[in-house]
This record gives sequence, C-alpha cells and structure tokens, in this order.
Amino acid sequence: MTLLFTKMHGLGNDFAVVDAVTNPVKLTPDQIRELADRHFGIGFDQLLLVEPPSQPDVDFNYRIFNVDGGEAEHCGNGARCFARFVWDKGLSSNNPLTVKTQNRILSLRLDDSGNVTVDMEKPILEPAELPFRTEAMQTSYRRTLTLAGTATAIEFGAVSMGNPHAVIIVEDLDKTAVKDIGEALQQHPDFPESVNVGFMQILSRDHIRLRVFERGAGETMACGTGACAATVSGCLRGLLGDTVRVDLRGGNLQINWAFSESRESSVFMTGPATTVYEGTIE
Repeated sequence: MTLLFTKMHGLGNDFAVVDAVTNPVKLTPDQIRELADRHFGIGFDQLLLVEPPSQPDVDFNYRIFNVDGGEAEHCGNGARCFARFVWDKGLSSNNPLTVKTQNRILSLRLDDSGNVTVDMEKPILEPAELPFRTEAMQTSYRRTLTLAGTATAIEFGAVSMGNPHAVIIVEDLDKTAVKDIGEALQQHPDFPESVNVGFMQILSRDHIRLRVFERGAGETMACGTGACAATVSGCLRGLLGDTVRVDLRGGNLQINWAFSESRESSVFMTGPATTVYEGTIE
C-alpha cells in the first residue's frame, strides 16, 4: 500500500497528516510505529487522520495516533495543522471548521495572518473524568502525590482538555528533571490511563514558559492541550490572568480563558500551523 502524507508542524510538534476522506486508509499500531520511526520511517510526534464526519453537525472526524501506535483523545497543535491541511487541500472552505475528536467537538478558525484559533471547549476538573484517583478533600487544582520508591512529593494541578494533564509549577524550567518526573507520574497507579505532565515556570500573570512530557510520545517541542491545561491550572491557583502567552521550546501560543466570568467557559488557543513537505511511503 502506498500512503500519501503531508508533513506539518505546530511550533515544532510535528505530524504526518493523511487524507482519509478521498483515500480511505486503516493502519495498525505496528504500521504506525514503523511510520513514526525517525530513522526508517517518516518520523513524527503524532499521525493525524482526516476522516469523513460521523454525525451531521460536523465537517470531519479528527483522529490522533501517538508514536507508540495508541490513539489519543486530543491534540491542540495537531488541530491547527488539521485545519490548515483541510483548507490547503480544498477539502472544505468552511471557516470555521467543526471537527469531532474522540470526546470533543472543536471549532477551528483561520485568521488573516495565517494563524488558527481553536475553541478547545471547557476544561474538565472533576478527578473521575480525567481519570485520576484521589482523596475527596483535595482540590482539583492543587494535589500531591509521592513518587514510587522515593520520598519526593510532587504538587500539581489536575486538568483535562479532553486528555489528562498534571501541571507542576517549577522555579527554573531549565534545571527541572522533566523526563524523570514525567515518567514517574505517568506510571503512577492513581493515573489509570497515564497522564501528560506539564512543567510551568511563571514569568508574570500573562506570561509563562512550559515543557510537556506527553503520553506515548515523550517530551515534544510544543503541546497545545498542555498550554491550555497549564493556563487553566495557573488561573485556578490565582497566579495567571485571562490571556496568557505560553513560551514552548518550538515557539509561543496565546491562550484565552475567561475564567473570571465562568469556569464553564471555553479555552481558546491561537498559534501557527506550518506545512513542511508532501510525500509517499510504502
């Protein structure tokens, strides 16, 4: 089978995007792992499939697969690339686009500068919905776990943007053991479906730095849902305002959450989506 793909990135978080509307395709986890290999395959953080809509009120289905072959619920940087791909390929001229993930309906809007704004819907703070097992007396935005085999207690905020995140505030992002702490939290039994782990350094009420250790992918250059989760977590702790610039290793995003009006408000993410090249692979 010959697979046509477009290589794209959102701030260095890179994707292979496949049109499964005009050329239906079904890939196994083993095939996805082979395609993701940066030495013998295409190489990417996630594979994105553009599929026909499964219900009448959406334009497309949006599916995301990690490098380990597992399917993910959400990817914010991928959503921007998904939208750019659909418009560039002429699959739709709708602006905004409405797309369905595993558990959310997203609105994707292209602006005159070429940036894409994604309505990420409202954050989920109820532990059972993340899912996260915890004591009832702990708040959703300030929780503590002790890492296995150590006496190290980690405080974090638990937020879902359609996928689970644990957000840790750090003093110096460059001196933080992102991989070690990320892997330890991902393997903790209180996260039965694992978790994306974000490390946030607060520079001001409207400016943060962020690194994210993702499920099934490890640390990536950028994470859109992670940027949203970090902003929500910082707002709930009283440390951030409604509009925040998030500096990631691959660039920056703008996150807006009108939490002062309602914690039921949608989170909006704005940033670029870049096409790198097109190709085919057997």
